[in-house]
Amino acid sequence: MVKRCWLFLTMFSFPLVTSDNQPNYPTSLPDFSLLLPKPGQGLELVSTEVGGKQHWYGRIFLNHTSVYEEKMAKMEVKTSLLDNMIGVGDMVLLEPLNEDSFINNLKKRFDHNEVYTYIGSVVISINPYRSLPIYTPEKVEEYRNRNFYELSPHIFALSDEAYRSLRDQDKDQCILITGESGAGKTEASKLVMSYVAAVCGKGAEVNQVKEQLLQSNPVLEAFGNAKTVRNDNSSRFGKYMDIEFDFKGDPLGGVISNYLLEKSRVVKQPRGERNFHIFYQILSGASEDFLCKLKLERDFSRYNYLGLDSAKVNGVDDAANFRTVRNAMQIVGFMDHETQSVFEVVAAVLKLGNIEFKPESRVNGLDESKIKDKNELKEICELTGIDQSVLERAFSFRTVEAKQEKVSTTLNVAQAYYARDALAKNLYSRLFSWLVTRINESIKAQTKVRKKVMGVLDIYGFEIFEDNSFEQFIINYCNEKLQQIFIELTLKEEQEEYIREGIEWTHIEYFNNAIICDLIENNQTGILAMLDEECLRPGTVTDDTFLEKLNQVCATHQHFESRMSKCSRFLNDTSLPHSCFRIQHYAGKVMYQVEGFVDKNNDLLYRDLSQAMWKASHSLIKALFPEGNPAKINLKRPPTAGSQFKASVATLMKNLQTKNPNYIRCIKPNDKKAAHIFNDALVCHQIRYLGLLENVRVRRAGYAFRQAYEPCLERYKMLCKQTWPHWRGPARDGVEVLFNELEIPEEEFSFGRSKIFIRNPRTLFKLEDLRKQRLEDLATLIEKIYRGWKCRTRFLLMKKSQIVIASWYRRYAQQKKYQKIKSSAIVVQSYIRGWKARKLLRELKHQKRCNEAATIIAAYWHGTQVRREYRKFFRANAGRKIYEFTLQRLMQKYFLEMKNKMPSLSPIDKNWPARPYLFLDSTHKELKRIFHLWRCKKYRDQFTDQQKLIYEEKLEASELFKDKKALYPASVGQPFQGAYLEISKNPKYKKLKDAVDEKIIIAEVVNKINRANGKATSRIFLLTKNNVLLADQKSGNIKSEVPLGDVTKVSMSSQNDGFFAVHLKEGSGAAGKGDFLLSSDHLIEMATKLYRTTLSQTKQKLNIEISDEFLVQFRQDKVCVKFIQGSQKNGNIPTCKRKNNRLLEVAVP
Repeated sequence: MVKRCWLFLTMFSFPLVTSDNQPNYPTSLPDFSLLLPKPGQGLELVSTEVGGKQHWYGRIFLNHTSVYEEKMAKMEVKTSLLDNMIGVGDMVLLEPLNEDSFINNLKKRFDHNEVYTYIGSVVISINPYRSLPIYTPEKVEEYRNRNFYELSPHIFALSDEAYRSLRDQDKDQCILITGESGAGKTEASKLVMSYVAAVCGKGAEVNQVKEQLLQSNPVLEAFGNAKTVRNDNSSRFGKYMDIEFDFKGDPLGGVISNYLLEKSRVVKQPRGERNFHIFYQILSGASEDFLCKLKLERDFSRYNYLGLDSAKVNGVDDAANFRTVRNAMQIVGFMDHETQSVFEVVAAVLKLGNIEFKPESRVNGLDESKIKDKNELKEICELTGIDQSVLERAFSFRTVEAKQEKVSTTLNVAQAYYARDALAKNLYSRLFSWLVTRINESIKAQTKVRKKVMGVLDIYGFEIFEDNSFEQFIINYCNEKLQQIFIELTLKEEQEEYIREGIEWTHIEYFNNAIICDLIENNQTGILAMLDEECLRPGTVTDDTFLEKLNQVCATHQHFESRMSKCSRFLNDTSLPHSCFRIQHYAGKVMYQVEGFVDKNNDLLYRDLSQAMWKASHSLIKALFPEGNPAKINLKRPPTAGSQFKASVATLMKNLQTKNPNYIRCIKPNDKKAAHIFNDALVCHQIRYLGLLENVRVRRAGYAFRQAYEPCLERYKMLCKQTWPHWRGPARDGVEVLFNELEIPEEEFSFGRSKIFIRNPRTLFKLEDLRKQRLEDLATLIEKIYRGWKCRTRFLLMKKSQIVIASWYRRYAQQKKYQKIKSSAIVVQSYIRGWKARKLLRELKHQKRCNEAATIIAAYWHGTQVRREYRKFFRANAGRKIYEFTLQRLMQKYFLEMKNKMPSLSPIDKNWPARPYLFLDSTHKELKRIFHLWRCKKYRDQFTDQQKLIYEEKLEASELFKDKKALYPASVGQPFQGAYLEISKNPKYKKLKDAVDEKIIIAEVVNKINRANGKATSRIFLLTKNNVLLADQKSGNIKSEVPLGDVTKVSMSSQNDGFFAVHLKEGSGAAGKGDFLLSSDHLIEMATKLYRTTLSQTKQKLNIEISDEFLVQFRQDKVCVKFIQGSQKNGNIPTCKRKNNRLLEVAVP
């Protein structure tokens, strides 16, 4: 087991001392003389326990950079929160503790990209407004299964601690994420969920559950988040998710609870803010067909519910986000028809804002309202399946029921607009609740086994705006409850740890905000109770009457202030308007405008609108308004928004108290949403209302620092001779000996059962300073021993080298002597062998001369005999033989020269060697002809059957049109493709393909000339083995079908045009309408294929007539087609004009 005592960049290691502190030199080490420590460098100390004996190793660390250093740097892992600490990683250790030092410590860490800081087990997270490389898979593995204080502060450390406590100790956990808008709460919750997903088990089912849990976020963000002044992706609802795990720690599913959706944003947004994301995502990312189905247009300015000043957000791609949302809904488990229904409801909400009303006076003098333009109402009714007259009446009348009586009253314009906005808000709010319920159905655990639960709470932070209304009042009430449970659970956790460790518990003074919670939620005198009482009492109820009631009941409360209060101490406070009241929250004073409190708390939706919605044929809308069912009518008033939220908060608090809490406090560094900016005043404000300083004081009211005995002894044992280098007894005894040796006052620490408790941070920092000094002394010792070892090793190496050099020299001297003796022997041997060889050579030469002399004498004798015989015949045959011999030699020379001068094997190569002799003229020509035929055959042998067919067609075209048709030369280089339209592949021509069951030889678009006016109509020309077909280009219907046997002749001009006439046999069935006059860009190919196909099927050659004038039969008349030269307006395109009943004139450029 290796334990690091001082962590630096390491290069190599060597044994230093044993347990008795005696030097222990290694026997060998590589030569690292160039890496000796220099000023500014140092050593690392590492201990290893082998076989019960402690060994120490020193490692040099260097300041300069190398590849090896970079590799080792990646392997560096901090073993304590106190190592290389920037500022103070845990605020409990901050000294001195005040607001300025707290902010300065956060700023110092923020400037060094340290965005996380601890307060004990609480994580402070500062939004960096940029991406940091601290959330990689490598970081996840680094924090996995590590002690909370072992590494730098990080959100992964808290997530890992919560997950391991849930998995190993069977404790349900909850992670509470708080902070104001823009502080990064949503991103923090995503990081927690992604970490848990990364470290839990694997498998197909587990991965599916994890993916569904993660993909629920984009859906809820699209429908529940919006761009605000402070945050481009602000959550406008509170979310609490319970993630359920099995006994192994694998996720089984989850349950989501939502709190207080800010539905007023649907109908009105503050300046510089947007409506919910989903409206902009649909208009930006949906296809034109989808928008048409939803009866929407892409222009934002068409909708009154969308603010135009902030419709576009920099860095936000609404179109891409829409695709992400649709994909996430599919992964979570939404069916296609459910997704369609959801977007139809969103579209209906958007279009509701475009309904406008105009006033009308009735005969009885009462004012009523009418809808200005009913087109929007009609489209809404088509989307939702509601009868237009029913919805129109619901916007104009209100029915009030009391026992058995019904009273119908008209709505004026203001009331109609209120009804419209109330319907839009309720429709969207209920849709959002339905979405949460539907997601819960998909992600809930399928098994009924006992489950472990981890809750993640992402809810609004404390809000103090310029104008604070009912929404801010409710949000701040929730934060008061969270602060209350935070203090209670923190104190409870401290007390439990003290009791568990056997430390005496002393009472801690702190501000208890229960009095503020009671001011708001008391069932008799609480502000919410009085608001409900005002909403339910008969008579005229206004916001002013509500404020008067508050002034009567809460006037003497020390945390309530009002200008109209009877308490005289507030009469001179001119900063408080008459229509406002102020509450002293734990985070500071907040002034609330009472305007809108009663209406927002009532949250009334006229029963006529509920019944109209229930009558919709749209299944989702019908399900959203069950109270509209006349059979289940309920005359009781629905619960108010305040009472509903109060009950939800109570349920949430009860749920949180059953779990082990973990806190993440999010802080926004600036209002500009920019990186590298730290606004001290803004951060100070958030620190105050989050109660962070109070949290630190509670944490360190007893003992500021506590640590288990084993890591404490391991970290500080070098400070005492008795514990260094290895303590043999229990760790607690070692720590006690260590502290006594250091003479630390007894009142500064206490011994628990498993931990040492240190009261003052100064004591801890003193220990760190002593440890740092001791490590420097040990580093000096390591350097001294290393230098001694280096010199000794160098001497032994030189001694060993001298012995090696001497042995090598002796071997070299003996080798040189041996080589000299060997070379002398070789010289003597060579001389002897040379003498013997020369003697043998002389003998062989004498014998050869004797043999050559006998041969020459015999040759001369035989020559004399032959010449005597030859003279007898020479006189009669000499001339002829010389002639034949000469011819033979000339022919031989000719053929040898021809062999070396042969041209290439290309058939188009016309080169041929010159004739050397006149008498070889006929032979030379014949050889040229034979060679050309031979190389043509070689060239043809390379062709495939398809290429042979193409060249046969080209040859046929050459015979038919060469020197006859001006268009022919341009067609030579163009391959004959035949199927230009690809009818079999193009779905447009499926009908035409089904009608033709034969193989198509050519398929081309041609222009059919109308004999009446000379204009062209596009037709599809098809040639099969037995027929010629003309079909309509658009519909694919066959217009004409002519058997090949009925085609008698094809006529065309000799000029550079594509006109041709197909003449049909008189009396045939296809000749009823007369001949065809056509124009094509591939005339040569079409005429050639028609000629070859007709010849193949009918065994008769098709007559090809090439003339600048020819007759064409049109029904019963014959028309002359005449081709003339002339300049054209259309460039190089030939045109056809009707001159008279008997003449068509084609102008060819």
